[in-house]
Amino acid sequence: MLEETSLSELPRHNASYLRRALRGNVLWLGVVSLFTDVSSEMIYPLLPAFFAGLVSVPSAALWIGVMDGIAETVSAFLKLYAGRLSDRLGKRKALTVGGYAISTFARPIVAIATAPWHVVGLRFLDRVGKGIRTAPRDALIGDSVDSDVRGVAFSFHRLMDHTGAVIGPVVAGIMLFAFLGSAMLWQRGNADVTQPEMHALRIVFLLSAIPGIIALIALTLGVRDTKSNPQQQRAQTDSARQTQNRLPGRLVTFIVAAGLFSLGNSTDLFLVLYVQTTYGLGLGHVVALWISLHIAKIALSIPGGRFSDRVGRFTAIFSGWAIYVVVYASLPFASNVIVAWALIVVYGVYYGLTEGAERALVTDWTSSEDRGRAFGLYHGVIGFTVLPANLAFGFLWTAFGAQWAFLFGAGLATAAAIVLGTLALSTRGRRLQMI
Repeated sequence: MLEETSLSELPRHNASYLRRALRGNVLWLGVVSLFTDVSSEMIYPLLPAFFAGLVSVPSAALWIGVMDGIAETVSAFLKLYAGRLSDRLGKRKALTVGGYAISTFARPIVAIATAPWHVVGLRFLDRVGKGIRTAPRDALIGDSVDSDVRGVAFSFHRLMDHTGAVIGPVVAGIMLFAFLGSAMLWQRGNADVTQPEMHALRIVFLLSAIPGIIALIALTLGVRDTKSNPQQQRAQTDSARQTQNRLPGRLVTFIVAAGLFSLGNSTDLFLVLYVQTTYGLGLGHVVALWISLHIAKIALSIPGGRFSDRVGRFTAIFSGWAIYVVVYASLPFASNVIVAWALIVVYGVYYGLTEGAERALVTDWTSSEDRGRAFGLYHGVIGFTVLPANLAFGFLWTAFGAQWAFLFGAGLATAAAIVLGTLALSTRGRRLQMI
């Protein structure tokens, strides 16, 4: 059943509040996310440069869209199924471990890719693993904490994810410096990637396997399924089999709004590629730009989660989406690299305000036996939009210029914010936790 609470009942003591949220599965899954993202982000922000070493820059933009679009679409199907399966089994850890294992062993093979479709295929396998693990993992986090600390619990998980996304590029940058030297690493006009740079990138990609394996060990040893008795498990199974329309209508409406927003939210690699190619950044500057974005995400994760716990999920999400609109509408008109860089940092605020709040809202509006299904639907709908979002952005950039691609994203985000505002008004007066 949904729990009701008022703002006066929310936690007042910071230390106790954080202790109740950041323990057990939440803490260990945070560690897993940290090392997984160290591994992933040793590769991901460097893929635009890697593609540019295989094909021309305009073609690289299209390949990036195809890569993430196809991979995320398949991942979306798997999220729907894996979430429902975890509800039926009453066991979420096994699916989570399996998903992380697939990604851990597929990701470093990018090191031996010699054609764009090789990278696309390996990214596909990486996202298959993500599709299997995401819904069960988020449901496990939701099951492991009290309702009044869900925002900060999910935000902590995202914080650890973004921390790994900072450490990964730093490690990659140190390696590139060692392999290439300062002159090559920081040179401007890096549209043409040299063979020494490609060789260095391959070594970094191969070594990304180490933190991935550490994450898998931490997951296997530290995370536990939440306790449930056989009778509860049978009830969960019967509920999953017999109930076809269990999810609340307002949750479905929110997921529709999130899907509309995601339709205009293409991969962040486009932002990096735009700044890189517009201002002629070298590999070192690209890594620094990626780190700046994730530092902003880290700085706002816990405050954003607390904001959603205390003030409301809708307010946090709406504020984040508004920031997104401002950044996307402004970036293609930035007057210089400093302004563009500042907008990328501001873009990180959007993540801090929305990531934990959206997941906490999904948890707030579902009972435990349907939580995997709800997260599967949430992540699945968003995943289904990735292919059209990335293809549309890549096409608009290639055919009409980057300005039209960014404005397209800002327009859809505005429409999603209108739907969210309408939903917020329709639920005014209810004493549910997220309001």
